[in-house]
Amino acid sequence: MTSLASHLLLLVLLVTWPSTSRVLGQARPAVSQTTLEEAGQLTPEVSTEELKKILADKSEPVLDVRTTDEYAIAHIPGSVNVYEKELERVRQLFPAKATPFILYCNGPFCGKSKRLSEQLVKLGYTRVRRYQLGLPVWRALGNTVQTDLAGFRYVITRDKTAVFVDARASQEFAKETIPGAVNIRAGEAEKANDDGRLPYRDKGTRVIVFAASAEEARAVADEIAKKAYWNSSYFGGSFADLRHARLW
Repeated sequence: MTSLASHLLLLVLLVTWPSTSRVLGQARPAVSQTTLEEAGQLTPEVSTEELKKILADKSEPVLDVRTTDEYAIAHIPGSVNVYEKELERVRQLFPAKATPFILYCNGPFCGKSKRLSEQLVKLGYTRVRRYQLGLPVWRALGNTVQTDLAGFRYVITRDKTAVFVDARASQEFAKETIPGAVNIRAGEAEKANDDGRLPYRDKGTRVIVFAASAEEARAVADEIAKKAYWNSSYFGGSFADLRHARLW
């Protein structure tokens, strides 16, 4: 190769390197686009990104196959609880074996969704998929989860470590709230992380947000989850529901 040709080749490489790097970077999936993909699995997986779209579109049922207690304490919003061992209930819910639906449980090392999916395949179901990354990875990627009344009751009566966040207006908070709750409104998560309302020294602390409505609570819980509080959730009812239940 001549000296001129060598220089021209070097110039081309230098000019195209940034765009080439971007192309190579784009070829690698983001963590939200990945799946576990274990060898020998009988049912395909969906990624976190795919699951979020399915839930938003309500295009397929998503089944949480953990116990009822686990589901009540924290579950992916929009999912339905059908315990792993309730095979007959799954068959009743989906008599047509070509019906698409998704199973999930407690993450990569949880066998519940695998076992149930394999049983369903043996029964002739053809469109069963799994979100095998499960609830732990869903939470780790900054997605919030929902707590039901039974789960809230468990936490407030038996788990003495939780931080309760009242997302209602400060005037309502001042009138009445759960004993020990802190008031954090929408847009305040970052400030609350700095001023001590949120337990920044241990971001694995359980944090449950409640408000006048589930929608209001979820908005604040979304913000808190994105401040790396991976054990946070929101109550899927209202403060009035909690007060009516006489939990304190």
